[in-house]
This record gives sequence, C-alpha cells and structure tokens, in this order.
Amino acid sequence: MLIRSDESESGIHVDFVPMVDVLFNLLIFFLLATSLKQAEREMHVALPAARAPGPITAALREIVINVDAEGRAIVGGKATGAEELRDLIHTAAQANPEQKVSVRGDRRAAYEHIVTVLDICKGAGIQEPFLDTVQLQGP
Repeated sequence: MLIRSDESESGIHVDFVPMVDVLFNLLIFFLLATSLKQAEREMHVALPAARAPGPITAALREIVINVDAEGRAIVGGKATGAEELRDLIHTAAQANPEQKVSVRGDRRAAYEHIVTVLDICKGAGIQEPFLDTVQLQGP
C-alpha cells in the first residue's frame, strides 16, 4: 500500500555552489586589486628632482586645538604657548588657505581663554575656526 505525504518535496532548493563560486571570485579580485596597488608604490622608479618636492595635492588635515580647564592650549597632545600656536597656524594657513581649525574648549575653562585661541586663529589667517561641542543628552 502506497501512503502519500501531505508535504510536497518541491520546496525551495538553494544551490550553494554558485554562491561559493561568486564568493571566491570576489575574494580573489580584492586580493589582486590590493596587491597591485601596493606593488605600484614599491616599483623601483627613479623620480626626477624638483625644487618643491611633494604631492601635487595636499590632503587637508584639520588642526584641533584643545583648551583645558586651566586655559592651556593643547595641540597634538602637547601644551602650546600663544606664539608657538600663532606660528603653527600661520604656517598651515600659508601652505593651505582653506586650512580647517577646530577649537575644543573645556566647559570649565574661562571663556576668555577660548576667545584668545580664536583670536590667534583669526590673526593667523584662519577665516572660520570651528567651535566643537557635544550634543545634549535627554529631553
């Protein structure tokens, strides 16, 4: 006697072989692409000399100035005096007129210290220094 099951065997069948093939092809592609980019940098090419060597385009790197609770200006983890800060910013502004500067003042710092740093930035050629803040939590 033949007993039939109510469940049909024609359910969805997913074949994993094509998916694994695509995965391996993508993996090989990215491995080759990254190794070719690195090989391009490591080629032994005798570059010509120039009076001003360096890349044609310089990526903008934002200068972040922290003002701590005591009013000290800190750039790159190092306390910086007013003249040193002015020289640093002036040099960066001359090299790149669109130089970005962010001033991060401690909430306990006297506003006078933050204004001093902003004044140094404006005097050194930075047209729009940014003041960083954090978003309030809660309603």
